[in-house]
Amino acid sequence: MKNILVSTSLVALITIVTGCGGDEKRPPSSVAMQPKTTTTAASPPGKDPARSGEVNVSEEIRRICNIEVPSGPAPHFDLDSAEVQDADRSILAQVAKCFSTGPLRGRSMRLTGHADKRGEQEYNQSLGETRASNVSGYLASLGVEKAKMGVTSRGELDATGTDETGYRLDRRVDIDLVK
Repeated sequence: MKNILVSTSLVALITIVTGCGGDEKRPPSSVAMQPKTTTTAASPPGKDPARSGEVNVSEEIRRICNIEVPSGPAPHFDLDSAEVQDADRSILAQVAKCFSTGPLRGRSMRLTGHADKRGEQEYNQSLGETRASNVSGYLASLGVEKAKMGVTSRGELDATGTDETGYRLDRRVDIDLVK
């Protein structure tokens, strides 16, 4: 009888220590994190982002640069990924051209990375930052001055998804013109 009580108590203790699932938090994966470059900034009010792939280009930038955003998949990075998707390269090329030789030449932009609410808050903050840094690096490779791109993260702070479709909308980088 004593062994049964000890076994039951041990099972209860293990359940409490390891948790019972249900929360969908994940440990960090093998995504290579880059050093943080800025602090968290609030999302600008009144945004009307264009959505294609993982990049949301603000309505203001689209208008000034005459960027056509094709309708297509919801914005997303793959889960636990910070890799720039092929689907976004043509839009990023238009943004780069506008900021390097077009109407916004010499102006600055802010890239804000986001994550869905799964995972630990600190990890999601870093993941959002890495996503924004990777988009910044890609834009720099196309001629945008690194000094003209501010990189920040909101992590999971603005996440609203409750299923995979919503989570995909949360995993993105917003590109906004700095006033």
